[in-house]
Amino acid sequence: MRSFLLSATMLAGFLAASPAIAAETPAAAAAPAAAIPAEAGAMPAGKLDGSVVPSAYRLDLTLDPAKERFTGHAEIDAAMQKSGRYVWMHGKELKVSKVTATAGGKSFAGTFRQVDETGVALVTFAKALPAGPVTLAFDYDAPFAEGPAGLFRVKVGDQWYAWSQFESTDARAAFPSFDEPGFKVPWQVTLRTPAGQKAVSNAPETATTDKNGMTVHTFAKTLPLPSYLVAMMVGPFATVESTVPPTPQRATPLPVRIVSTQQNAGKLNFALEGTKGIVTHLEAYFGQAFPYPKLDQITSPIMPGAMENAGADLYADGLIVMDDTASTSQKRDFGMVVSHELAHQWFGDLVTPAWWDDIWLNESFANWMGYRIGNEWRPDLNIGSGALAEGFSAMGIDALVAGRPIHQPIERTSQIDAAFDTITYGKGGHVVAMIAAFMGDTKFRDGVRGYMAAHKYGNATTAEFFGAMAQAAGDPRILPAMQSFTDQQGVPLVTFARGSGKGEWQVTQSRYLRLGSEAPAIKWGIPLCVRQDEARQCTLISDATVSVKLGGSGPVMPNAGGTGYYRFELPSADWDALLAATPSLPGGEALAVSDSLTASFYAGRATPAQLIAGARALAANPDSYASGNATGLLETMGERGVIAESARPQLRKFIDGIYGPQLKAMGFDPKAGSQSADDPEKQQRRVQLVETLSGPAKDAPLRAKLEAAATRYLAKDAAALDPAFFDAAFDAWVDAHKLAGAQSLVDQALASEDPVFRPSALRSVAASGQADIAHWVLDTLKDKRLRQSERFGMIQRVIATPETRDLGYEWMKTHLDELLNGAGGNIFAARMPGVLGGFCSVERAAEFETLRPRFADKSSALELERAIERVRSCGRLKDASGTALTAAIAALK
Repeated sequence: MRSFLLSATMLAGFLAASPAIAAETPAAAAAPAAAIPAEAGAMPAGKLDGSVVPSAYRLDLTLDPAKERFTGHAEIDAAMQKSGRYVWMHGKELKVSKVTATAGGKSFAGTFRQVDETGVALVTFAKALPAGPVTLAFDYDAPFAEGPAGLFRVKVGDQWYAWSQFESTDARAAFPSFDEPGFKVPWQVTLRTPAGQKAVSNAPETATTDKNGMTVHTFAKTLPLPSYLVAMMVGPFATVESTVPPTPQRATPLPVRIVSTQQNAGKLNFALEGTKGIVTHLEAYFGQAFPYPKLDQITSPIMPGAMENAGADLYADGLIVMDDTASTSQKRDFGMVVSHELAHQWFGDLVTPAWWDDIWLNESFANWMGYRIGNEWRPDLNIGSGALAEGFSAMGIDALVAGRPIHQPIERTSQIDAAFDTITYGKGGHVVAMIAAFMGDTKFRDGVRGYMAAHKYGNATTAEFFGAMAQAAGDPRILPAMQSFTDQQGVPLVTFARGSGKGEWQVTQSRYLRLGSEAPAIKWGIPLCVRQDEARQCTLISDATVSVKLGGSGPVMPNAGGTGYYRFELPSADWDALLAATPSLPGGEALAVSDSLTASFYAGRATPAQLIAGARALAANPDSYASGNATGLLETMGERGVIAESARPQLRKFIDGIYGPQLKAMGFDPKAGSQSADDPEKQQRRVQLVETLSGPAKDAPLRAKLEAAATRYLAKDAAALDPAFFDAAFDAWVDAHKLAGAQSLVDQALASEDPVFRPSALRSVAASGQADIAHWVLDTLKDKRLRQSERFGMIQRVIATPETRDLGYEWMKTHLDELLNGAGGNIFAARMPGVLGGFCSVERAAEFETLRPRFADKSSALELERAIERVRSCGRLKDASGTALTAAIAALK
């Protein structure tokens, strides 16, 4: 699963239609919860007790997306490990009307009761079931969800559609199950839909028949799958289809379809052709054919990211629905995310974690593969550099004292979703890249292939993956080195000091900490790669201090290629030399310079002069990832008040002075298709320049040009504005047209299902920075067309926007009970603390500490601690360095 953890739409993934309810047979759902009998044992908080092991499922569901509820019949073949009256399993918000068990030629009636909000259920039989084979059968109905969890439905235009999203623990909201990744079995699925509607599941459809006014879709039995990878999609879908031609790994064509809602029918061929190419690259890497008999790529307008259902991946509309005129950014997202999800078909689906504590391996490897294979598919898009950008971004969170390692025990269901964060994706992917670079590509690939072959269609653990890597590397040091990064949190800092001889350096490792922070000392096994001129030297360091001898004369690059998951510190003169060389560094190394310079300032070491020199140098680098955020740290310091308001005009002038000449030389026309003759990297660079100059720099002529183009576009002149400039143009338009304009723009957005226009327009309104618009969004905007996910995304943006941060937080405090206990409870429990991290004062941090009781024992407890630490750390930095940084910015000419 590829989740966009910091995006507004990510909020949707944790919405629930209503709080969990208990369901029992017969109709006793409203009765007080009964005590758990002692004979049943303690309720499992995480893993089930293992007394019942499933071996096959047969599901028959009637899904009419126009209705609020669906019905189902589920049969589960299983083995009773011992005789007993009680079966612990899963089911969430299911109204179960009948339970029977068949064992030893006898039938046993039972009752089903959900006993906690996570969906743990207890099935009780009047008589003990014998040990041995048993078939459990359930008749039930349940609600469709409004957000993308479980079986959910959305009205698009005048028609209803339904999709499934089961990772991590939402299959239990669709059918009774043993909802754990270690239970990997075949599934036989039948879906009954309104006549003429299409249905999609994991296996090929083998028959359709009409019965009682419904269409019955029968699917082939699947290969072994865990419950979280089962897929069920129903609706009047538009489709395009083709085949992936045979490859050296696969003798027969692979059927592939793109499946989307009807209004997207004209923009599916790009995804079709792109998918075919990516499958071919993945088969070559793994040395195996695609593991399943067909591939459907499905889209949903409210999916937050994507999901790797075996043979039936699900994506956000904006990731798939496009044509050749789409922006570089959108095409990059397509290449990376589709490669990520399709890599999961092998690494995650074919071989599945035995339990959720190993999910990091799924996601970290797929993240690395997403960038690698995406880059192979379209080298011109420069997708590969994004892997390092994401890894360095993760360091900003991993460096906090409040944190977690990539690989950690998961003992309770409430801990599972917290594992799907930037530590797993960003840090994990970067660590995989670092190990692959140190081992060498061929050895690492051979280790992956050996691991896949050993566990095909089964389950595996982190230890088994590490063992395969160590065997392929032929180097026993690899295992403890990998574990030092996966099993402990934190970011290594390697500090370089000149030795006594020519070219000699003393390199000391320590734990990186922000100014004023304290934490226990940690040591790593660091694959350190250093470059000076063209000479590159790599060594695995595990001691506190090592000696390194370099033979060049140019500046030292302590993170050659940028692949190392560590930060570096240099003597001041060597920093200056490296910054002077930064415009000509490869993109990955320039990103490493940017991250380590930023980290040095947060630690109280880098000077304002170095930050300013670094911004100029990075802006001159040709790589769009490196140059695109060259002034990002200074912008953040301005937004958080570390740079005083008195110097903000000079900061804007400084940013304009760096980027304005670049845009002038490049040229800018906001019209649709105006960039089509440029290569993708130049297109992306232009978009970044426009967004920075119109946003942080507040370039008035540029904003006026964007506002005029947006006016024409909103007046139905589609050629007036290229979608690549939507965000910048709508920001300028809302700023010019105030509250009335914001209301008009929201109305147009909600009347559209365009996967680029609609979210962009809503983002611009929510992030306007205007108090009256923020109050309207928070208190008055009640349009029924606004989906729950979109509403909570807009609330998040109001709180995160600097100009409306205070009023947004005050509103949040006033409505906290409503938000946590009503329909938005799960979302604000899971994601709300993160938006508080933009504040900057020791006093605010102390105030946020009073929120701890509200988030105790929730997956967001760690996120709150991170926010508190960020806010306190920023306050300390402001007190220590704010005056000097403000003075340096004010003195710029």
